[in-house]
Amino acid sequence: MKQYSFEKLQVWQDCRALVKRIYILTSKFPEDEKFGLISQLRRAGVSIISNIAEGSSRTSPKDKANFYTIAYSSLMEVVSQLIISNDLDYIQQDDYMALRDEIYPISFKINALHNATKDNNQG
Repeated sequence: MKQYSFEKLQVWQDCRALVKRIYILTSKFPEDEKFGLISQLRRAGVSIISNIAEGSSRTSPKDKANFYTIAYSSLMEVVSQLIISNDLDYIQQDDYMALRDEIYPISFKINALHNATKDNNQG
């Protein structure tokens, strides 16, 4: 099976694992959060990998950088929503900390993609 370029990116693979984990964790949230935090966390997570995929397919460095910026912003949405979920005791402290530890290197990888694209644009 042919792989697309975004599937080969380690950051996309890391984000894919993060999204899976978000789906598993949010499946245990209260039912009344179905259209609240559950939906928001899942959409923000999917937005991360979707924007990395879309950015990787763009030919213009400016377009690529824009999609990587959106991916990073969606990652920050996830962090914010996880903080709220932890505050509300929807996720245990251990799970919260593990997710934070998983997100931290992803944020650097997305920034590296963005910066490499920007540097490529300036050359």
